[in-house]
Amino acid sequence: MIIYLLITVVFVAVYPVQTLDNGLALTPTMGWLHWERFMCNTDCAMDPHNCIREELYMQMADVMVKEGWLEAGYEYVCIDDCWPLHQRDPQGRLQADPKRFPSGIKKLADYVHSKGLKLGIYADVGSKTCAGYPGSLGHYETDAKTFAEWGVDLLKFDGCYMNWTMLGEGYKNMSRALNQTGRSIVYSCEWPLYEWPYHEPNYTAIRETCNHWRNFADVYDSWSSIKTILDWTATNQRILTPAAGPGGWNDPDMLVIGNFGLSHNQQQSQMALWAIMAAPLLMSNDLRDICPKSKELLQNRRIIAINQDPLGKQGNRTGVVDQFEIWERPLSGARLALAILNRQEIGGPRGFPLTLATLPNYQYCNPTCNVTQILPVYQELGVQGLFTKLVLKINPSGTALLTVRHIQD
Repeated sequence: MIIYLLITVVFVAVYPVQTLDNGLALTPTMGWLHWERFMCNTDCAMDPHNCIREELYMQMADVMVKEGWLEAGYEYVCIDDCWPLHQRDPQGRLQADPKRFPSGIKKLADYVHSKGLKLGIYADVGSKTCAGYPGSLGHYETDAKTFAEWGVDLLKFDGCYMNWTMLGEGYKNMSRALNQTGRSIVYSCEWPLYEWPYHEPNYTAIRETCNHWRNFADVYDSWSSIKTILDWTATNQRILTPAAGPGGWNDPDMLVIGNFGLSHNQQQSQMALWAIMAAPLLMSNDLRDICPKSKELLQNRRIIAINQDPLGKQGNRTGVVDQFEIWERPLSGARLALAILNRQEIGGPRGFPLTLATLPNYQYCNPTCNVTQILPVYQELGVQGLFTKLVLKINPSGTALLTVRHIQD
């Protein structure tokens, strides 16, 4: 029987928390966001295929419908920073750069909606966006009305150029302004990200205000970035996990699967752990040119089903032993999702001897359960007993993802 070392299982009494009452994001948001892959590339003369302009989002929308992304559940096409002009119009409204968005955001939203998709846009709670474009400070109601008139379906609201003591007030004001428009707009905040350097954020207030919220640093296209995000999340899970649930989610940032920096094993690990964490699945990649293995992974219905499970409980890291991490997430239907991450980055595949009786959530296999392996390859492992030992072969920086279904007497 395995004895998990450094185990940090915290049993938290979760009391009902009032959520943002807009009826949205009852499961984690799924879609595509431009930032990590395309950043603030505004040079359309030199790089027209990859610059931030309306054609980029129209092409992504076309691919999302044609190549099965919408069918898999990815429904939002999201604009990040660098879309507007550097000045507002005479009425004080934000305006899209007319050279890069000649049709305007309303026409772009209409195009995206015609495909059965939804449009997201970016703004900032402070005086400027992170890239130096006009922020919403002093214009919350105006900007909310503008986004609603344009037909926007999601707002990513950043936190640059704002006194941290005013963050909460600013995010709450925009939340109220969005609700007052009468349009259903998912509200993606970065409030805790900018408060953590000073003190522990008030997650009760954040959950009452936002549909999902960034907590930690931006993701990069590298395994070291993914590891840092996982470690920070696990270290703070006692605070983060109780805040998550239908209507409000912790956001560890974008999926970088299909880009340049991750091996396929590492891509599988990001997908598996984002599913365990009940994270928004917002891809940042080039869907026009993505390798088949990455596409298959991102569209894996069994992994997506874990992420979108209606019970809405975020998973935790429940154990660490011999450079393996154990992550568990309760699912609906008396089921458990289980991820075993091999943090060793040398040598070959290692065997992880799994005895379900040693899990904190062992009751899902008491006295028996049905076990299905989803990653690294799909395999029905059949009926297992509480003390049966399964040996899982896991590649360096790879993950075994399983579901465990309790069998009633």
